[in-house]
Amino acid sequence: MKRLLMLTLLLPVFASASEPRLPTSPYSEADMLPVRTVSLSPGAVASRRLATPNMPALFLIGDDPLSQAWLKRRLPVLQQLKAVGLVVQVSSLADLERLRALAPGVALYPASAGDLAQRLNLSHYPVLITATAIEQ
Repeated sequence: MKRLLMLTLLLPVFASASEPRLPTSPYSEADMLPVRTVSLSPGAVASRRLATPNMPALFLIGDDPLSQAWLKRRLPVLQQLKAVGLVVQVSSLADLERLRALAPGVALYPASAGDLAQRLNLSHYPVLITATAIEQ
């Protein structure tokens, strides 16, 4: 009986020790930088129709002058669509923060987008991608 009581008391301790736990990451966003998407470069993008139902709006930019001007010009539309930005070319956290300062209320994340570019047949950015179109 004593053994059963001891086992009952210790069971929660053993159970919690064996539960998988997500490790806390010691990495920061700065550790993901620089980001280079070799298959993409700044340039003109021809608008075209797209049929991807339920796809949320997203856009691809870099930290280059063309992307910065595009971001300022398209900001109201990006905010309205609640579009998420992937910064596909950025060297430093300071450069990423400068882009974020140009786009209040818009989420910008450093990310390579080579696979996405290949799937959508893109070679240039900045570009807005919605469920119905690809446009600059």
